[in-house]
Amino acid sequence: MVYYQDNDVLIRDLRESDARVITDEEIAQGWEASIDKYLLRLRDQAEGRSVSLAAEYQGNIAGYINIYPDSKWGAFANQGLPEIVDFGVLEKYRRHGIGSRLMDAAEQIASNYADTVYLGVGLHSGYGSAQRMYVRRGYLPDGSGVWFQDRVCEPYASCCNDDDLNLYFSKKLR
Repeated sequence: MVYYQDNDVLIRDLRESDARVITDEEIAQGWEASIDKYLLRLRDQAEGRSVSLAAEYQGNIAGYINIYPDSKWGAFANQGLPEIVDFGVLEKYRRHGIGSRLMDAAEQIASNYADTVYLGVGLHSGYGSAQRMYVRRGYLPDGSGVWFQDRVCEPYASCCNDDDLNLYFSKKLR
């Protein structure tokens, strides 16, 4: 299914062939990446648990995003709220509006399930552009504090500033 299209950008359902391309491109830009993550998203999509999107820029895979309509983890787990998970734009395709278009499509899909959507964002500098984007788009911290490995990190507890250290945000869609 196509969710958005203009002269340069196409937002569509994620395909199995995209998984290898995304993984190879992430490794090439120095990220720790595994195809298993994308195969899991495709399996969840096939089983009706998620909607997984890919972005093409001028015919090349450029990014991805996933929506879990009734997420089972994070700050709003099991509350019937959709969560945006695992959103990324490959570095060489940034600054072309791809991330904004992916988020527009994800929020539109999420609005079919609830009036609020949420997401978790990492705290290290690699997430800086995403953090700024979410605030510009109207996402607000949920107030539960920092989460580490899918649990609230208690005050003064030890944690690691890796991809498992997150802050959750939500946004009213309507």
